[in-house]
Amino acid sequence: MADRARPWSLEELRSDALPKREIIHFLQEQAAHRFLAEHKLLGQIKNVAKTASKDQLITAYNQLFETKSFKDTESTEQVAEQVKNVKIDEGQPKKTKSEEVIDEASPKYTKSILKRGDKINFPKKGDVVHCWYTGKLQDGTVFDSNIQTSSKKKKASKPLSFKVGVGKVIRGWDEALLTMSKGEKANLEIEPEWAYGKKGQPDAKIPPNAKLFFEVELVDIE
Repeated sequence: MADRARPWSLEELRSDALPKREIIHFLQEQAAHRFLAEHKLLGQIKNVAKTASKDQLITAYNQLFETKSFKDTESTEQVAEQVKNVKIDEGQPKKTKSEEVIDEASPKYTKSILKRGDKINFPKKGDVVHCWYTGKLQDGTVFDSNIQTSSKKKKASKPLSFKVGVGKVIRGWDEALLTMSKGEKANLEIEPEWAYGKKGQPDAKIPPNAKLFFEVELVDIE
């Protein structure tokens, strides 16, 4: 294990001649699943390349060799358990975007559809989506919502609007919304790795390592 050769020197890693995608490809081929999850390197290479900086990738590359967290160090039981834990909603339309989630080694969210969308209009990365949502902690505490209860506030309230798939929101939202069609309402259960992670979000009273639960309705796409 200690004799594994490093394909690139530090100088080569920092060089513009070596694209980020090539480093990500190498890490995904060589590193254990848990290592990739910790360094937020799971998913399609093009998506990871958008969110990870070159410095982050170099750090992960160095740590891979220092900690020897290679793929073949994972037990087959662990891998089998990870595969077993992937929950894909059977009702998901067979569109390219939902296939991206299915292809991912281990998505860090699960989705249950409450109301079907039109199954025609799906957002693409960079599209502006408009959503109603309520976010809860595991104990049922509501930490955020844009749904107003009083009729006066209801008239004045607007859906949350943001560019999807480009890191404007937590990754669990970015990934899940790309599988939703216009008009769809769903429950999302998002693991800490794709929510606010080890730090949490103290301002929003989200504790560290919190699993989050959302009810999201995709009302429009631009």
